[in-house]
Amino acid sequence: MSEVTAIEHLIASQRRWSPKATGQFTALMHDLILSAKIISRNVNQAGLVDILGATGSMNVQGEQVQKLDIFANNTLVYRMQSSGSVCAVGSEEMADPFFVPENEPHGHYVIFFDPLDGSSNIDVGVSIGTIFSIYRRSDDENYWELNSDALLRPGLEQVAAGYFLYGSSTMLVYSTGHGVNGFTLDSSIGEFLLTHPNIQIPRIGKYYSANHGYFNYWDEATQKAVHSFSRPIGYAPRPTRYVGSLVADFHRTLLKGGVFFYPEDSKHPRGKLRLMYEANPLAFLAEQAGGKAIDGKIRILEKTPTAIHERTPLIIGSADDVDQVIDVYKQYGKI
Repeated sequence: MSEVTAIEHLIASQRRWSPKATGQFTALMHDLILSAKIISRNVNQAGLVDILGATGSMNVQGEQVQKLDIFANNTLVYRMQSSGSVCAVGSEEMADPFFVPENEPHGHYVIFFDPLDGSSNIDVGVSIGTIFSIYRRSDDENYWELNSDALLRPGLEQVAAGYFLYGSSTMLVYSTGHGVNGFTLDSSIGEFLLTHPNIQIPRIGKYYSANHGYFNYWDEATQKAVHSFSRPIGYAPRPTRYVGSLVADFHRTLLKGGVFFYPEDSKHPRGKLRLMYEANPLAFLAEQAGGKAIDGKIRILEKTPTAIHERTPLIIGSADDVDQVIDVYKQYGKI
């Protein structure tokens, strides 16, 4: 395979699909990729320097903040706000979005990110990642009218989404609405090279993924839906795989197929994952790769958020496997 870098691939795609592109989006992706390289370096050195463990504080989500969470968030916010390509930055770690002042260099794009998904697994060496979602500000929106409410847009309006995976290798997987491609960081040259072109989720996967520790907190429909994979009638049960790092579990599902469950439960009746920072970008990728993503009732990408940190259930993966869940939900009156 020829050694095509992520930026070269993006430029070629822009020439094909967006011939009037100004280069602003490419500049944004360049700064995002640079941020990921910096984060990847520090993740790989986490055991050698004092950036492992918790800070002792809680974030806006009520979760314990890890030292690497702070580093990743600060790195991304600094690079994005100074890129000249964005007008607003939203982070899972920040209570409110950051708006680039009108008198400073800014662009048409709005970016949301989970700076370090799976960070509670840092100390044990499990794959973690950065998830991002990009929207474009409408040309007819007055800049001084931008506020948090103006950023509450459905996932269907994303112009790009993806994630960086920090594991046995560092990968970038993203889409601009024309398929999904994966790139692996070659540390010897400092570039992400195309290694997984045109990723497609198998229609039926090898595994299902669910946290069975919450089984007794699920409603009957969800219990039966999970059992349709673990205890099917008439054919062999599906093996289960669950890492506990969303980006790692989704990456496996994207490449191998299957279905990932993170439903609502009696402890979290609205779900636990963040719609704008996690569910929307992963749903965008899933659909671009031929899969599906629902909240248990409707398509994730059709949901219009009512709050920046809104939570949602998520069932995502191979099209036929998600349809199997939908069929069970219909049988039990959940849909």
